[in-house]
Amino acid sequence: MNDIGIAPSILAADFGYLMRDIKAVENNADYLHIDVMDGHYVNNISFGIPVIQSIRKYTDMKFFTHLMITNPEKYIKVFAESGSNNITFHVECTEEPFKLIDEIMAQGKSAGIAIHPDTPIEEVFPFIGKVDIILVMTVYPGFGGQGYLDISDERLRKLRKAIDEQGSNTIIAVDGGVAEDNIRHIYEAGARLFVAGSSVFHAEDPAKAIEELKRCGTLS
Repeated sequence: MNDIGIAPSILAADFGYLMRDIKAVENNADYLHIDVMDGHYVNNISFGIPVIQSIRKYTDMKFFTHLMITNPEKYIKVFAESGSNNITFHVECTEEPFKLIDEIMAQGKSAGIAIHPDTPIEEVFPFIGKVDIILVMTVYPGFGGQGYLDISDERLRKLRKAIDEQGSNTIIAVDGGVAEDNIRHIYEAGARLFVAGSSVFHAEDPAKAIEELKRCGTLS
């Protein structure tokens, strides 16, 4: 059974032809990953609520909205109303993460928590079983096209062990540097949902690139 999920990141899409690129992956992807950056938590600004509202009208894909922003608690309701299916925030960006998780779920949405590569992985252990997704950043957040950080392997193994010991269904997602030549070992380290930007949207055939990632992830 293939339990590998792929979430193409529109950060790597051509914004001039955004819906063309989304349509190219909607039948093959498990989620559409939407990186929201505010220029504060990360040194980049991407897009926000109006873009999500606009693309929501034209696709039924599940939106995995990754808030790389400070004060995420101010925006949960509006991101939920804009069409997000999952809302994931960074553990480093709020002093009341459990309250934020409850608020996301109260909006009828799936909740996730993300963690920066420099933050000890143990910081997300309290959220195992409390969130649907734990997103481990495997590059430094803010810009696409970076290479996978090798330090991520051990972090993923620790998190996988903790989740399995608790018998939890929390999904480990990874974001950054995922490619055909490393997806299998990232899977073996514990990840099950893979955010992929350049390796999908910069491919000649994005749909085929997704299927190839899934195929490579199952090779032993």
